[in-house]
Amino acid sequence: MKKALQVALGIMAAVGGFIEIGDLVFLSQAGALFGYQLLWAVVLGILGIGVYAEMCGRVAATSGRAVFDLVRQRFGFATGAVGLLAGELVVLLTLAAEIGGVALVLQLLLDLPARLLIVLVAIAFFVALWAMSFELIERVFGFGGLALLVFVVAALNLGPDWGSAGESLVPSWDLGSGAQYGYFAVGIIAAMFMPYEVYFYSSGGIEEGWSRPDLRLNKVTVVVGWGLGALLAAAIMITAAEVFRPTGVEPELLGTVALGAEVPLGGAALVLVLIGMLFAIGGAVAETALAGAYNIAQFFGWEWGKYRRPRGAPRFTMAWAVMLLLGTLIVVTGVNPITVTEFAVVFSVIVLPISYLPVLLVANDRTYMGDAVNGPLANVLGWFYLALITVAAIAAIPLLIATNMGQG
Repeated sequence: MKKALQVALGIMAAVGGFIEIGDLVFLSQAGALFGYQLLWAVVLGILGIGVYAEMCGRVAATSGRAVFDLVRQRFGFATGAVGLLAGELVVLLTLAAEIGGVALVLQLLLDLPARLLIVLVAIAFFVALWAMSFELIERVFGFGGLALLVFVVAALNLGPDWGSAGESLVPSWDLGSGAQYGYFAVGIIAAMFMPYEVYFYSSGGIEEGWSRPDLRLNKVTVVVGWGLGALLAAAIMITAAEVFRPTGVEPELLGTVALGAEVPLGGAALVLVLIGMLFAIGGAVAETALAGAYNIAQFFGWEWGKYRRPRGAPRFTMAWAVMLLLGTLIVVTGVNPITVTEFAVVFSVIVLPISYLPVLLVANDRTYMGDAVNGPLANVLGWFYLALITVAAIAAIPLLIATNMGQG
């Protein structure tokens, strides 16, 4: 039973990893603009993040150390610092957007001033991260986010063209849509590769005390967690394709995205979607705040981990508290959380090669991994996806400028 519950780590990392504020709107916009045509990007992205998540979990279970705990030792201070700074900037921007996203959902439910809700959200998460254990955090937000499965029911109820959907699983390029199609393709893949997901997942393995006997659990967790995330992402895109594309509506607000499930299923579905959004985006707040603190503490060799009481790892506790404060200060200015997320996604594309190359190299290092180094398949997939995200990094800024952030 305990092992089964540990799969919640993968569920939280996946649901709170790319099914969060930016992706909810991003996937819906892609469906509204291009129908099913970008389902291949969902599949390509989920397979890639699954490959690297499995590596990170295997590193944690085999070496007993998380990714950034090894980066400085393996690559030195200067190289490691570049990856740390780039990763922390992406994490901070994402955290700011997620805090604003939780406030937006609460505003839909409570109709209170946005800035007041942002402050209340920050205080609530400070209390939650201080008081809750790692296991409780992952289970509350991971399983709470499963309310978004209502999108799967909505997609099935809408009776999509499964033949067209199946054809869209094969990569293609819509020449008629040009740069805008490319922008959304790169954005969907990049959103699924947000670096904080693997930072959090790797550190979570240490939090739960993984060792070599848990290597199989690591694989199961990746398959179940990210497989579920892929199902939700595809369902959101299909729902948008069926509801919004025929009417020409572009869902740029969370409330509009939620209406996609209400149209076929009624008001109860709308409530479930908002609850699911609250937990999924809230899970992303917890993930990003902790991921940022994990990285800093591991890089500088501090005591870290939620398994310690806050006073038992004071610098780690201070790190996630400062992350929360900085994220709140960014979004309380009134900047649109969705815009912040889109900038975070685009910037993350640029730093993805820096973030994932160390993971691939460490997973191939017998000094740390012994006989659990990458096999031929893991290496082929790892290098393929590293090449893919490098190409995406080169294309990201030109596509951002050419499409005015996807506006066409």
